[in-house]
Amino acid sequence: MGKNKYALITGVFLIVLTAATAVVVYWIGHFERERNVYYVSTRQSVTGLNPESTVFYRGIAVGKVLDIHFDPNDSGAILVPIEVDKEIVLSKGVFATLQLKGVTGLTQIQLEDPEHPGGPLPPGSDPADRIPLQPSLADRLMNTGEDILKKAEHIMVRLSVFLSDENEKNVTDILNNLKSLSNKLNQLEKGVDKALAEVPKLGNRAGKTLDNIDRLANDLQSLSKDVRALEQKAERLAETGFEVSDQVTQTTLPKVNELMSELQSAAQQVNKIANLLENNPQSLIFGLPDQEPAPGEPGYKEPR
Repeated sequence: MGKNKYALITGVFLIVLTAATAVVVYWIGHFERERNVYYVSTRQSVTGLNPESTVFYRGIAVGKVLDIHFDPNDSGAILVPIEVDKEIVLSKGVFATLQLKGVTGLTQIQLEDPEHPGGPLPPGSDPADRIPLQPSLADRLMNTGEDILKKAEHIMVRLSVFLSDENEKNVTDILNNLKSLSNKLNQLEKGVDKALAEVPKLGNRAGKTLDNIDRLANDLQSLSKDVRALEQKAERLAETGFEVSDQVTQTTLPKVNELMSELQSAAQQVNKIANLLENNPQSLIFGLPDQEPAPGEPGYKEPR
């Protein structure tokens, strides 16, 4: 009897000691640590989130999850009350995301500040002060996975059609044409380079040609002046020719005609003298013989 009583007292003492130790540890763990309670609201799945899950703010643990339950006023919404250290001041517009905890499949809450934060967010369960739970990158990938698979399947079908034998031949022809075009472009580039190299020479030749043209223009101007002077001289010469022609016609020609008549008469006399000398050379010494009078002249005697 005494042994059983002693054992009972020992067991009760151990239970009380364990409970007291747990209370002391809990009290020490929460000593001088005051926390505010905020509510995270969401309509999406919170798989992997459990009470006592850690709450992070900017990568630092600042609290824990107290509970997970449905909103009594809206069965489609899930409320997650969380404790956050009192010295952490959350701003209006802050939002929460679920963050995986390693490879365990468990999730934690990550609080993020908005791009343009507002005033301080008051704690409590007021619907206006609840923190929205937004999908994380993994959630967005999982939600769009089906669309991605459909698009990938559509792309594979299009690729299968594109890579058919006929299209493969067409692509090969196109590549060959592109290669030929590339070779022609290379040749054209070389030709352009040569043409560009000749441009300075052409410029020099053009400069020389312009100089020659300038000299030719100057020569033409001088020649034009000479031609105009020659025209003026020709006009004056023509005028002088007309005057000379008039003078020759009116004065010189009559004199020349008279002179020609005298020359003709003298030639006739010379011809007579030559005939006389030829027929009677002695007349040059003895003189001309007396000629018998002709009919009608004095001393003419008719023949018998």
